[in-house]
Amino acid sequence: QVQLVESGGGLVQAGGSLRLSCAASGRTFSLYTMGWFRQAPGKEREFVAAIKWNGDNTYATDSVKGRFTISRDNAKNTAYLQMNSLRPEDTAIYYCYQGEGARRYWGQGTQVTVSS
Repeated sequence: QVQLVESGGGLVQAGGSLRLSCAASGRTFSLYTMGWFRQAPGKEREFVAAIKWNGDNTYATDSVKGRFTISRDNAKNTAYLQMNSLRPEDTAIYYCYQGEGARRYWGQGTQVTVSS
C-alpha cells in the first residue's frame, strides 16, 4: 500500500523560506515521478512542480520558477520542495504525489501560510 507523508509546512513571513518533504513507502520509489500540487482556499488545486524518476527532468509552474526547487533522494525515498522568496499568494495546502495517471497516489497535505 502506497503511503506519502508530507512535512515541513508552517507559518513564515513573506520573503522567507520553507522546505517541504514527502516520504514515500509501498513501492519502488526510484521508478516514479514525484511532484507537488497546492490548493488555496476557494481555488482549484494547481500543479506546482514535478521531478522524473532519475531526477534529470524537472518541471515547475511559471509562478514558482526561480523561487521553488524540487529534488529527490532515491536512497531515502523522499522528495523535497525548497521554497524561497515566499509570497502571501503561495499560501495553500501543499500535496505531494507519486506516479502518473491512474497510478498516481497522494499525500494528506501540509499547510503553508505566508504572512505579509
